[in-house]
Amino acid sequence: MQEAQRDNEQRWEQVRACYPAQEPLLNLNNAAVSPPPRAVEQAAIEALRLVSRNPDVNMWTRLDANLPSIKDALAALVDCDPAEIALNRNSTEGLSTVIFGVPLQAGDEVVVSEWDYPSALGGWRQRAAREGIRVVTARFDPLADDDAIVSAYSNALTPRTRVMQLTHMLHWTGRVLPAERLCGLARESGVVSLVDGAQTFAQMPVSFRTLGCDFFVTSLHKWLGAPVGNGMLIARRDRIASTWPLMAPFEDAPDRIDKFDHWNLGTYNSALQAGIAPAIEMHREIGVHAMHARLRELTRYWVGLASGIRGFRLHTPVDDERLAAVSLFSIAGVDMRHVERELREGHQVHVKYRRIGPIEGLRVSPHVYTRKSELQRFVEALDRVLG
Repeated sequence: MQEAQRDNEQRWEQVRACYPAQEPLLNLNNAAVSPPPRAVEQAAIEALRLVSRNPDVNMWTRLDANLPSIKDALAALVDCDPAEIALNRNSTEGLSTVIFGVPLQAGDEVVVSEWDYPSALGGWRQRAAREGIRVVTARFDPLADDDAIVSAYSNALTPRTRVMQLTHMLHWTGRVLPAERLCGLARESGVVSLVDGAQTFAQMPVSFRTLGCDFFVTSLHKWLGAPVGNGMLIARRDRIASTWPLMAPFEDAPDRIDKFDHWNLGTYNSALQAGIAPAIEMHREIGVHAMHARLRELTRYWVGLASGIRGFRLHTPVDDERLAAVSLFSIAGVDMRHVERELREGHQVHVKYRRIGPIEGLRVSPHVYTRKSELQRFVEALDRVLG
């Protein structure tokens, strides 16, 4: 057993060597943005230098020629058709494309939750103010079981419901929602389903087909490890024609995914997309199941170390097999903003303060390059801060 554990840690040491050193802070906020592996960083730098030599030709002709193969590789990872994938800058852009693009009229209802990403909720509120749609909130405790969560969304549906937005993994706490069941509920009710997969894609196995949603959005700079500024929108084929693009396309393409692609921005940074292919290659080498298992292992490891701290409370269901890298904890009677600041300034440990409604705490999100010894260092620093 000890030999197997030693071999396992050696494997992850090899993975760690593929990433740039995280300094001066111990980076435990990978849920915000993950560092790209060295090969990804190098590919983007080389592409940027290529662009500089002949921008117009090298961007639009040479680099963009690789995009179809990149879409093919992404489609294989997420189990969809390449013709359903649009490349953009991040999850927010993908969410906004759907939020402002799905046809709605005054009196139509959209179901969201208070746990959805703030900019997405802001987008729906803007449509409500401008067009008279109604935003309905499905309310549930993120520690509730799946049945309670499905019931919350089901109870929010009415004959006027047209869209259901749901977050696959809550970025606040790391709770994974029963997305497949919720998308099935939407489909049975004739409701368009929009899944925010910013935290699940590449962190754990995700199948667009199995989810059964109409739209899926994600950021490629989180768990896939592509350069910052890369995102993906997947639109089911029969939803493409009826959905308006966020920006009018240069060429009329009402029935093709092209109308949602990044090039409708005008001039954009093609060099950043050169890092997607090597990010996919490394992700394949690790394996998504192995990555998910390792991230779950790391979370349970630090939680086990910290659970003996007086007042420690975890706001994430750690026994759930869908658990991965993201979790939130608090300490009873303690100002968690102060703890965040002391960890960073006094111990060079970077975690993220999060607060929504009655829940506040520190979000911890290691990555596959994180050592268990570093998580032990974090818990020891936490214990010293709490005195």
